[in-house]
Amino acid sequence: MVNGLCLKKAFISGANNIIKSKDHINELNIFPVPDGDTGTNMSMTISSAVDAINNLSDECTTGEVIRAFVPNLLRGARGNSGVILSILFRGFNKLFSESDTLNGVDIINALEIGVKGAYQAVTKPTEGTMLTVAREAFEKGKELSKVNNDIKAVWNQVCVGARQALDMTPELLPVLKKAGVVDAGGKGLCLIFEGMLSVFCDDVVINREETLMNTEKDDVFRNAAAEFDGDITFTYCTEFIVKRNRFCKINPLKLRSRLQKIGDCVVVVDDEEIIKVHVHTENPGSALQEGIKFGQFLSVKVENMKEQHRLAMEAKKEKLLKQENISLEPKDPEEEVGFVAVAAGSGVASLFKELGCLNVISGGQTMNPSTDKIVEAVLATPAKTVYVFPNNKNIIMSAQQAVSLVKDRIVVIVPTRTIPQGVSALMAYDSELDSQQNLENMLKSASKVKTGQVTFAARDSEFGGFKIKENDILALSDGKLVLNCKDPVKAVVKLVKSMVTKDSEFITIIYGESISLKQAQMAQEMIASLFKQPIDVNLINGEQPIYHFIVSVE
Repeated sequence: MVNGLCLKKAFISGANNIIKSKDHINELNIFPVPDGDTGTNMSMTISSAVDAINNLSDECTTGEVIRAFVPNLLRGARGNSGVILSILFRGFNKLFSESDTLNGVDIINALEIGVKGAYQAVTKPTEGTMLTVAREAFEKGKELSKVNNDIKAVWNQVCVGARQALDMTPELLPVLKKAGVVDAGGKGLCLIFEGMLSVFCDDVVINREETLMNTEKDDVFRNAAAEFDGDITFTYCTEFIVKRNRFCKINPLKLRSRLQKIGDCVVVVDDEEIIKVHVHTENPGSALQEGIKFGQFLSVKVENMKEQHRLAMEAKKEKLLKQENISLEPKDPEEEVGFVAVAAGSGVASLFKELGCLNVISGGQTMNPSTDKIVEAVLATPAKTVYVFPNNKNIIMSAQQAVSLVKDRIVVIVPTRTIPQGVSALMAYDSELDSQQNLENMLKSASKVKTGQVTFAARDSEFGGFKIKENDILALSDGKLVLNCKDPVKAVVKLVKSMVTKDSEFITIIYGESISLKQAQMAQEMIASLFKQPIDVNLINGEQPIYHFIVSVE
């Protein structure tokens, strides 16, 4: 039998086990673009639930642990993997929220409800994913529970079934086999189950090797920072001014030539009195040695560009975390209709607000907001009916879970998968129609939009016939990888050319924080010159991370 303290420690141990391995799970993601990272989403989801049980006393019942843990697992769910994880534990709340202890049969009955609920929650369940791992783990445990209700033996069989199913995921999903990896969500689930087993069998709580706070901070910008670091070939920005020695007859052009051998971004400007130099190099001393041959230094400045970038990213990170932690105050539903959208980038957020969204949740790719954050934004929208636009395929399930958590107003999830789809759907709203008719019109409008995205490769990969290196520029059309290159402007021009048909009338280019206005205007001009027929090419400064360009073709 398992009492409340044992169950509490099991949940904590399971959470710790996945948190310390989250980076490894993230690396199992096979798609090369920056993703919502399964390990991060699952670890943050279960950690939010563990926070709710940490303060329970050692005398707590299993029912008290379940009532604290399971609802907060749902509220903290991030990404599809986090939502599925939260559903897998719902059976505990349905069956045993008032219980003092649990045995092996009890825990299997709870898991059965969770597995069935998870399969029902996914529109098109795919075998070879964490769903398969959960189902086969349950089936293995169920078989033993018919003759043995000892929780140690039963849960050990659950872990055996999960591990066997995980090993088989590459056989069920060819894309996993080609990449030489197992399913990331299934791996995370195995780690949670095994962490719980450590307590059930040996009363040992697996230690967490890193804190959640560091986990959150490091992951929000890990992929975006990696891209910028790739552009900093040399560490030091070195600048100096030399007062020319009138007896030195060396041509300053030779100084430029020598500096180009030890660095890049070389600028040498001279007149009869001074030579001014700028160079990015790994060895400032060598640059200075070349410079002093021409005379005396009037000024020298050496700056560590990588450290400057790190500090800038830390400041940006803190700013985003503060935005994430800002609580929205609930408001009474006095108006008829309101809108909530998920978007990253101040320019994109402003666009949705101009279109009528009172609340825009900061989030998107690599930054999946929790179900609780979506609920908070809905409750802060003073409307009887609130439409929610997730604008990312990995946020749709989290948004859908919010519907059951809001009791005083109707929540309608419009399952938009991209920013352009969200914009188009929102513009299709008609105040003369009811919510069902509006939902149908919104979905129809969103389906007509082609979405292009230009981003960077988060990892080396072979995908879709492309050999990809980390930090390569990738172009996707409606989620399908169509090209990779080194220049984001060239990538977006080629991408748009492949997307436009004779029926296309409007092109909207949303450029991100890594793209200058000059680059964006260059892309706009090059795209406009591609087509003979009149076509509007609009430019918006979205300031979004991760995506250099987001393109809408209608």
